[in-house]
Amino acid sequence: MKKFALTSLSLALLGAAGAAHAQSSVTLYGVLDDSIQYINNNNVSNSNKSSIGLAAGNLQGNRWGLKGTEDLGGGLKAIFQLENGFNPNNGKLGQGSREFGRQAYVGLQSDQFGTVTIGRQYDPVVDLVQAVTADNYWGSTFTTPSDVDNNDNSSRTSNAIKYTSNTYSGFQFEALYAFGGVAGSTGQGQTWSGAATYANGPFSVAAGYIRMDNGSDTLAGRAAGWSGTSDGTFNSINLPYQSAKSIGIASVGAQYVIGPVTAGLRYSNAQYKPDAFSSFTSTERYNVGAGFVNYQLTPAALLGLGYTFTHGSGNGESASYNQISLGGDYNLSKRTDVYLVGAWQRASGTGAVASVADYDAESASNSQAIVSLGIRHKF
Repeated sequence: MKKFALTSLSLALLGAAGAAHAQSSVTLYGVLDDSIQYINNNNVSNSNKSSIGLAAGNLQGNRWGLKGTEDLGGGLKAIFQLENGFNPNNGKLGQGSREFGRQAYVGLQSDQFGTVTIGRQYDPVVDLVQAVTADNYWGSTFTTPSDVDNNDNSSRTSNAIKYTSNTYSGFQFEALYAFGGVAGSTGQGQTWSGAATYANGPFSVAAGYIRMDNGSDTLAGRAAGWSGTSDGTFNSINLPYQSAKSIGIASVGAQYVIGPVTAGLRYSNAQYKPDAFSSFTSTERYNVGAGFVNYQLTPAALLGLGYTFTHGSGNGESASYNQISLGGDYNLSKRTDVYLVGAWQRASGTGAVASVADYDAESASNSQAIVSLGIRHKF
């Protein structure tokens, strides 16, 4: 009888341990995306001649990460995510050589009240608005020149607290605030953002705004470049404005699905505002209008066409960028696909030079083309 009782107790304890283990989970995941890329008029690498080389992260940024949950009972969970970005062609860390530069946060998720997270995170505009744009499907090749409106998520936000609501009849919203942490100046270097989305059957729409403040208020600090809780997004086109006092970006996007066809439109307005410590004197504005059409040719094959118009003005100059993008993606399995994406851009205006999407491969002329043949594997 004692032997039976001990055996029963052991089984009960093992069952309890198994149940407790089932309430928690940790997942290792990642993306490897690499390609052979052709660039014509590549002034950065070869005196405005054509170049061919390896280029990573076309459809998605390369990453590996850990994410997990622990059930605390009563519909409440503890959650975390750590995500590292890297370049598979040279092994270097991404996002300013941060170990977990893509994301690093911990928080609580409630079935009733929504989710609160703290740490380094994506902003609400990226979470909700980017999801209905061409960038969500095709990545960098279909986005804005120099990513002046952060449509390709070049900027992430540190020291941030974010609230994500549950979904109510297709409606969801997010709000974020990042503490600047500057003694005696609460707002210096801060970031705040909000966005909302609504989905009803085949139709989805989202809108949001982000305001990023520079963390420095000295001439020497601004001359050294942008600082603050948000990384900012500075490539060839908007690089002259990294001494801005603040950056404000408003974005709206919508998409509609009709059978195998998905079509979408978006608009954004990005403003780089100066003050006495900036190297420019007037607000630089970028107005971006874009559209895309995807066609699901077969369950494994997707085709895409995109157009992006960007106009920069306000700081004594006027420049426009017309960009056409094409893409084809074929799934070899649930985790592996091959793709061919390309874009052609023409710039116009005084001193304007082409720079396709946010590859930072500036041309010395007013036109440029980029084509990438790649493979992506998810685990």
